[in-house]
Amino acid sequence: MSIAHLQKQVLHDELHARPPEALNAPLSVWHCVLWSDARARELSREHLEALLIGRGLPPMAADANFHRVHLDGVTLRWEQHTEFVCWTFFQPMASAEVDALLAGQPPVPALGLSREWLDGLPGDCVTRLCVWAVPRPRDGLSGALRALFDPGSVTGSSVISHSSDLHTDMRVQADGCIRMLVLLGEVGPGPVTPRRLGRLVQRLLDIETYRAAALMGLPDARASGSWLSQGEKELAELAQLVRDASPADETALLDRLTRLAAQLESRYAATHTRFSASAAYFALVEQRLADISEQRLPGMQSLHDFMQRRLMPAMHTCASADRRQAALSQRIERISGLLRTRVEVEQQQSSRALLAGMTRRQDLQLKLQSTVEGLSVAAISYYVLGLLGYVLKGAQKLGWPFSVEASIAVAVPLVVLAVWWSLRRLHHRIAGHAERANGDHGEL
Repeated sequence: MSIAHLQKQVLHDELHARPPEALNAPLSVWHCVLWSDARARELSREHLEALLIGRGLPPMAADANFHRVHLDGVTLRWEQHTEFVCWTFFQPMASAEVDALLAGQPPVPALGLSREWLDGLPGDCVTRLCVWAVPRPRDGLSGALRALFDPGSVTGSSVISHSSDLHTDMRVQADGCIRMLVLLGEVGPGPVTPRRLGRLVQRLLDIETYRAAALMGLPDARASGSWLSQGEKELAELAQLVRDASPADETALLDRLTRLAAQLESRYAATHTRFSASAAYFALVEQRLADISEQRLPGMQSLHDFMQRRLMPAMHTCASADRRQAALSQRIERISGLLRTRVEVEQQQSSRALLAGMTRRQDLQLKLQSTVEGLSVAAISYYVLGLLGYVLKGAQKLGWPFSVEASIAVAVPLVVLAVWWSLRRLHHRIAGHAERANGDHGEL
């Protein structure tokens, strides 16, 4: 079987990897989300393996990210995600527990697991959620709601085709859990089947899980807000200094801008992924809230309203911090560009002045060279004529008919002209060779 086919099958199986449980009421669900790095996720897998081995149950697959197992009346579901691990326990409720709950006394979940094993779950706990799904009492529930939830923040909405009620206050109780109560009714276009209840409970678990994950970016956003205020103030000061800077100050200002840009990029690299993840988690929260199709109960806010008022500002803070970081980076780049442009213009002016000075020096050198060439012609001609005088003296003894002085006098213009022409020809040959060398270098 080809690798492409195996990947195709794995991707297709992902659609069915985590099906919702078919749940029957009355039911209690205990859900724990643990923030985990790679090491904690591996320890989480080993923790579950130890439980399975201790109960004599078959182990899960080596590459599994999801596992469901039944343990003496309790169903345990383990899910491993990119940044966290979820442990969910589903347990039927006895009649006495339902009566106690409706009387405002929530029962303690008896999961049939040792306290040592539960306390040893690897990772940092992000949130714990307890969901109860029980039939709606016929005589009302106002007293139980006041006992179970904070009257000032309790929510109330109808769900599952408006046949059932959902209540929560999203507050962490003394046992560390957030409470949600689902009251199942009999009015609606269809009965509350185990599948429909399972989908509702799964969406409620997702809402709390992704809400907690979305808020993980808020501490970074607050820390970034403080640093960004200082960075924006420093950038404003640098902009003022750049405007009034002299050429001598520009190097120091460019160094300060570079340091500020490096600090910002370091913080951006450390927080951008977290802010992007928070935005993605918040989008999932909004999707799950839309999926449960709430309708507000009279005199109460819905869970969606609660999230809009409480979670939305936090997400706006994260988004604002991310935008401010990007905007500050662009502003630093613009000011750095302006400063670099100034430095380059001044360097070009200095280069132009240097070239002008070099041109003047070359003109002087050419004039000196012309003078030296004139002196060289005279000197070389003098020595040539001196040698010619010796030659003529010897030739006169051999029968040269003219006097030495007359012969030298006649030879002077010829010698001077010949020396001058030879030097000029040599000069042109050297200049032509240099031009050809410069042309070859330009082509390269």
